[in-house]
Amino acid sequence: MGIQELYNIYLSHPKVTTDTRTCGEGSLFFALRGERFNGNQYAAAALEKGCAAVVVDDASVAPEGDGRYIVTDNVLATLQQLAAYHRAQLKIPVIQVTGTNGKTTTKELVAAVLSRKYRVRFTQGNLNNHIGVPLTLLSVAPDDEIAVVETGANHPGEIAFLCNLVKADCGLITNVGRAHLEGFGSFDGVKKTKGELYDDLAARGKFAFVNGDDADLTAMAAERNLHTEAYVEGEVTGCTPFVRCRIGGQEVQTRLIGAYNIANVRAAVTVGRHFGVSPDDIAAALENYTPKLGRSEYRETAHNRLIADAYNANPTSMIAALDNFSRIGGEGRLVILGAMGELGPESPRLHAEVMQHIDCDAWLVGREWPDDTLREARRFGSVDDVIAEVKQHPIEGRTIMVKGSHSTRLYLLPDYL
Repeated sequence: MGIQELYNIYLSHPKVTTDTRTCGEGSLFFALRGERFNGNQYAAAALEKGCAAVVVDDASVAPEGDGRYIVTDNVLATLQQLAAYHRAQLKIPVIQVTGTNGKTTTKELVAAVLSRKYRVRFTQGNLNNHIGVPLTLLSVAPDDEIAVVETGANHPGEIAFLCNLVKADCGLITNVGRAHLEGFGSFDGVKKTKGELYDDLAARGKFAFVNGDDADLTAMAAERNLHTEAYVEGEVTGCTPFVRCRIGGQEVQTRLIGAYNIANVRAAVTVGRHFGVSPDDIAAALENYTPKLGRSEYRETAHNRLIADAYNANPTSMIAALDNFSRIGGEGRLVILGAMGELGPESPRLHAEVMQHIDCDAWLVGREWPDDTLREARRFGSVDDVIAEVKQHPIEGRTIMVKGSHSTRLYLLPDYL
């Protein structure tokens, strides 16, 4: 079956899923394969749950003569091709967001601001990879007026591949930092890969929103002769603990934790102004946005005050979070830090560097933290060990920041604190 024929089926059944748990009546199921699963095995179950058709790459699961089974050579490639074809039909602005830190928060803020004027389709959660981006593109409906697509990467060439799907009208890189060094090889590798968005925009005569205070991004854009629109100027005017800021002369009280979020706020204001959202609507969107997904969430439990930032971590974001936590000040502060993954040979040095920014009581989770510094810190092998300790000796009356790579599972901790 050709893509045009498959696209006609998609137009009649525009809800796409790769998970039988989210099958909707009349949806299309793509039977993806992974290291530990084979979606072809669930094709029949997807049909039983109401899917109109299933795309498979194992002909043996397709009963002869059953037109609901669409057999292809590679389901993932077909999903990506269908998404690219759908993107080519769209007549609305598409904004692409990438970066080392803050891309999900920035995407959420941009979407919140634009939603004050437009019907916006945007990446849900952090579905920003070679599977999530196609699903996001295929979720764009005929009545949507603008799309915001987040793209992530952990190895060279990944952003370039996603750019070929997204074909953005404009985009932004939040920053470039030390993350996924195991896959990128070096910080220069990070810049090269994130810069693939600038490469794509420049090659197609498009433009980027650029933070003029970021020397790396400014230089990267200049090297490519990329047309740019500078972020609106802004500054933090308070953090108690939520960020209050002045953006383009307008005071905004956010529900964001961390002065480092000022760049994300400036990005959202800049994009909003470019697309004609009024200053009052921009301010209202920023003031009403509440962080989620374990990203700098502030919680007051029955026992403690928490900053839950345990969705992910790398040296750049970890140091920024620790420095912000230091500015909060006060007695009874505690950081519970999970080890950072995918740092390769640089891991011991980078973990030691992060530890130099700790200025309060600390619990360190994971074997990657070196023993020769911060000897007074308590050490735990896993999040399960921390949970066991808290159950036996509950923590009361403290201000606690929880941050670590997703693999450490520290996102489980807030329920026990």
